[in-house]
Amino acid sequence: MSPTAKSTKPVKKNGRRKRRYMTMNAYTNAMLQFDQAVEVLGLTPDQVAMIKDPRKIIQVSLPIRMDDGSIRVFQAYRVQHSIVRGPAKGGVRFHPKVTLDEVKALAFWMTMKCSVVNVPFGGGKGGIIVDPRTLSLGELERLSRRYFAALAQDIGPDQDVPAPDVNTNPQVMAWFMDTYSMRHGAHTPAVVTGKPLEIGGSRGRDIATAQGTVYCLVEAAKHLDMNLEGATVAIQGFGNAGANSAELLRKKGARIVAISDITGAYYNKKGIDIKAAVEWKADHDVILTDFETTGKAEKMDNPMDLLELPVDILIPAALENQVTEENAGRVQAKIIAEAANGPLTPAADQILNKNGTFVIPDILCNAGGVTVSYFEWVQNRMGFYWPKRKVTEELHWFMLKGFKSTLKASLKHDVPMRVAAFVVAIERLTKAAELRGLYM
Repeated sequence: MSPTAKSTKPVKKNGRRKRRYMTMNAYTNAMLQFDQAVEVLGLTPDQVAMIKDPRKIIQVSLPIRMDDGSIRVFQAYRVQHSIVRGPAKGGVRFHPKVTLDEVKALAFWMTMKCSVVNVPFGGGKGGIIVDPRTLSLGELERLSRRYFAALAQDIGPDQDVPAPDVNTNPQVMAWFMDTYSMRHGAHTPAVVTGKPLEIGGSRGRDIATAQGTVYCLVEAAKHLDMNLEGATVAIQGFGNAGANSAELLRKKGARIVAISDITGAYYNKKGIDIKAAVEWKADHDVILTDFETTGKAEKMDNPMDLLELPVDILIPAALENQVTEENAGRVQAKIIAEAANGPLTPAADQILNKNGTFVIPDILCNAGGVTVSYFEWVQNRMGFYWPKRKVTEELHWFMLKGFKSTLKASLKHDVPMRVAAFVVAIERLTKAAELRGLYM
């Protein structure tokens, strides 16, 4: 079996049935998606060469003085995939399993995400190989500032604009912004997005990903002649995107019958009381531990069974590679809205497409976050800040245009929505690259 091959054949160990599969390398997966869209568009080798590969890969070693006086060196990356349509844009993650291929793939997907919703950014991504839970607050601040200082020549409001990602948050963005501003002797809030409101963050950013997902679901329901009022929904992942999606859909009359987090999956065919779930989560260390004891839901024996429930809408809002070749054939949802990045494998896509499942791909579905990050950058550049109402209105317009463009491409080329989203994005990138030409 090749390094990128994948097996999802169930095996038994100690009498229990377990899944065993190898997932495709993230960057290999990204390039496969690119190549599928290129085939539809019929691009020339020169056109492909202009937009496919990352423009810059930065790898740095970060020596940090720990609290005990010792020095520890951390490895870190920043990849700028494209600046054809604007400054590179993308998050920075702190995680012990960060790899260069992962960061390259995420930077590529950010380029596509910005392009499909027509936000004037390119794509970037960064990461530090670290488990932030093992660091004190002071060590975390020193690491954050050292990383941004090491990238000082490659970061800036007109070059590359980072944002929060896995295990980073508004506080880390505040340290990033302060480090850059001190080095340049000028208050520069537009150098990062996802900041606290007090220092230039945008209203509405906290629910932007969920809001964008729901805007896409509204349009998908119209296209499929489905009524959201009374529609049944299962949501894997009850973090920011999942919990806010649940609340927004509840307000539209949908019935959320299942939710999950790291503690398990919880089901109530009559509908889960989302307000009670949010309150329980807030009171129990930010997880749904023992939520079934409230009597408002039953805990499912296997959390993965949530993906296979007979619902109208499935929202994977947790991890990548959740729907695979092994379980895709048992997915019953009519619509899958990818609030998470990469929750479906390529093999699962093929099965779901064959079965007629309408998939709203991640580069469109969860683009609400980067869209409101763009709004934050614009507000920082103007020095004028919008009320939440304006943020919401502008987000709706961008997501509506992105969905309609993707659906139009899907119908025109007779391809699934994922391929169509890449077609839309790559067409825009190719045109921008050709208009700019080559700097001699």
